[in-house]
Amino acid sequence: MNILAFAASNNKQSINKILVNYAANLIEEANTEILDIDDYEMPIFSDEREDKLGQPALAQAFHQKVSKADAIIISFAEHNGSYTAAYKNLFDWVSRIDSKVFQDKAMIYLSTSPGPGGAARVLESAIKSAPHFGADLKASLSIPNFQKVFNITENRFINADIEEELQRVIHHLRDADKIAA
Repeated sequence: MNILAFAASNNKQSINKILVNYAANLIEEANTEILDIDDYEMPIFSDEREDKLGQPALAQAFHQKVSKADAIIISFAEHNGSYTAAYKNLFDWVSRIDSKVFQDKAMIYLSTSPGPGGAARVLESAIKSAPHFGADLKASLSIPNFQKVFNITENRFINADIEEELQRVIHHLRDADKIAA
């Protein structure tokens, strides 16, 4: 199984990057590629820019990464209750190549935040829109108070219940691989 994983954040210190890396590494039998969406920075999308530039090579490259994956794990950061500008811009460009951005791939959606909300609002928005953009969403999980439940230095969950819940969520990708085989 080839897994593509990324945080929907361009923050170098993103806790969502930590979470998605941790989650992706739970699937030992998979070939995992972890992307940094900061490597896909493009001009802010507009129809005028698309007319002028066409499809940027970075949008095409990201689309190809999705094409090659069997499954995708995304951890969503929340900015003012919504997607980060970096993720939304990448998504907008890629959606012009293929409106089914995620190409019917098995997916897991995660989110976390330092506070009690766990980035649940952006996760809810992503879940609702998933079918419209070709996401075969298998499971999702919001983790509040990340620094209180995860030891960043030791790269492990302090809270056993959350670790167990994340394992259950990740298991859905393993099941999806068995069904596809």
